[in-house]
Amino acid sequence: MRKLWVLGSALWLSLTACAAFDPNVHADAVAKAAAMQREAIATDRFKLTAFSRITKPDQPLTVYIEGDGLAWISRYQPSRDPTPHTATGLELAALDPGPNVVYLARPCQFTATASNPSCGVPYWTGKRFAPEVVQSLNQALDSIAARVPGQQMNLVGYSGGAALAVLVAAQRSDIASLRTVAGNLDDEYVNRLHGVSAMPESDNAIDVATRVAAIPQIHFSGGDDTVVPPDVAQRFIAAEGGHCAQARSIAGVGHARGWLEAWPRLVQSVPSCER
Repeated sequence: MRKLWVLGSALWLSLTACAAFDPNVHADAVAKAAAMQREAIATDRFKLTAFSRITKPDQPLTVYIEGDGLAWISRYQPSRDPTPHTATGLELAALDPGPNVVYLARPCQFTATASNPSCGVPYWTGKRFAPEVVQSLNQALDSIAARVPGQQMNLVGYSGGAALAVLVAAQRSDIASLRTVAGNLDDEYVNRLHGVSAMPESDNAIDVATRVAAIPQIHFSGGDDTVVPPDVAQRFIAAEGGHCAQARSIAGVGHARGWLEAWPRLVQSVPSCER
């Protein structure tokens, strides 16, 4: 009987620990500390979750795009819900002192499937950079841009969100700057590097590099990042062939580790084009 009680107690404690951590509760707490409000933005295909703080509509806007989140639970098994347990993109946005800051979660993150019927595993695996995903983010940006009439936007993308920041920027004329953090800017190269399947239904950021060549940009890579190593950013800049992009490798930083400590300093870096 005692053995059964111990096992039952261990199971209860385990379940309690799992239930105690809710990614939505964590995200709300991070956002609240930065005076950012949660909202849902409806687009043609997806309902996107956003957190925003807009206090000066006559000034430019900075938009952060989240990474891939909890897309996989093992090398061969996708997650049932891609919501990140720790939303690095949101935490970076919360550290931004600017007056107008918006965070955009990726399709199917932080949103109940019941209210997002278009969601399905392909949209956080092989189709995570698909044209319809880019279109959805662009529609969300249109909605957000209407709140700061006539102002330009600065895009910041983390990990897979960096790819989407580039793909979105390639289709817009209101992007003032582009910064990526641990950015997957060449998914074909990164997938080959890790020996995983290609994503033929997704667009590849490096393929539109020349279309964003006139946008000032900085691509931050972690010096210790083995998921998206620094040469990915260098390959992107070489493909771009312009004078508006620079790559910066940050020593001692991994793919997810170290960015929150570094960002208060890095966020002050203003992209510019060489004259």
